[in-house]
Amino acid sequence: MNIALLLSGGVDSAVALHLLTEQGHRPDLWYIKIGMEGEEDTGCTAEEDMELCQATAHRYGLKLNVIDLQKEYWERVAAYALERVKAGLTPNPDVMCNRLIKFGAFEEQVGHRYDKIATGHYATIVERDGKTWLGTAKDPVKDQTDFLAQLSGVEVKRLLFPIGHLMKEEVRRIALEAKLPSARRKDSQGICFLGKINYNDFLRRFLGEQEGKIIDIETNRILGTHKGYWFHTIGQRKGLGLSGGPWFVVKKNIRKNVIFVANGWDTQLQYGKTFKLADMHWITEPAQPGPIAFKVRHVDRFMQGTLSIDEEGVWTVVSDEPVQGIAPGQFGCLYDRDCTVCLGSGEISL
Repeated sequence: MNIALLLSGGVDSAVALHLLTEQGHRPDLWYIKIGMEGEEDTGCTAEEDMELCQATAHRYGLKLNVIDLQKEYWERVAAYALERVKAGLTPNPDVMCNRLIKFGAFEEQVGHRYDKIATGHYATIVERDGKTWLGTAKDPVKDQTDFLAQLSGVEVKRLLFPIGHLMKEEVRRIALEAKLPSARRKDSQGICFLGKINYNDFLRRFLGEQEGKIIDIETNRILGTHKGYWFHTIGQRKGLGLSGGPWFVVKKNIRKNVIFVANGWDTQLQYGKTFKLADMHWITEPAQPGPIAFKVRHVDRFMQGTLSIDEEGVWTVVSDEPVQGIAPGQFGCLYDRDCTVCLGSGEISL
């Protein structure tokens, strides 16, 4: 089988390679060079990533191929993020990176030559009722299907997830036993396309600063100022610079550049149970109204709820329990009730 493996420099993709070679495969290794165009020191093009990829490839006697997709990344992913932020929304660039770059631009330029594309994502492939589904990982905390939920069923059929059946600690153990170069490397954090660049610095560079008021939504009292609504998201607690907290961002007035906050861990204003999904994308086939499971970006666990659709074709999720910080612009990812397959995702709107 002709396989391309996307190698990142992290332990997960390295163990994916190890497992494939144990099965007798000799995949072509590809490192995708991304980040902001012209920013050679950003995270995904960091020297350490490349060195670890080269060392891992050498460990198995394989060649590392490099494809530069910085231009495509800027035009497709960074531009998407800035557009959403300017509109007052909370984008998820990592979801769009998978859709537009790793399984978009890479597929257009290279991936179409291969039978299968393998990655180090925590996900699985499930064959059910004669159809191929994007399945959840064995490790529910590390599950990354929400980052893959904008892919198509055709794309999913060509994917391999060698570590999806393993818990994270098992992956780390295999890496240590195999003496992989990245065995002790910490998991990456933050937004893929920014790498080592601070998110607020990125926004400041392209959107600037504009002073606005921070208002207590319950008393209408002005508590302080901020430097632009684009630096803040619904549900945010840190970075507000307010005393007497905790304070949570619960609303934004984009036209007036005002941030509304509420006080206290138990304030119900930071919770919600209902949200709509715009531009709903189904992977294998549309879900039916009824009980479902779901995830939103900042929640690292599956939650239970009910899915419905109105006469205008608008999908709505009602959660069985309150959800903190439901932010328009995030992706709501839907699953079957048993949390075994990912059905698709849509952009949250209230």
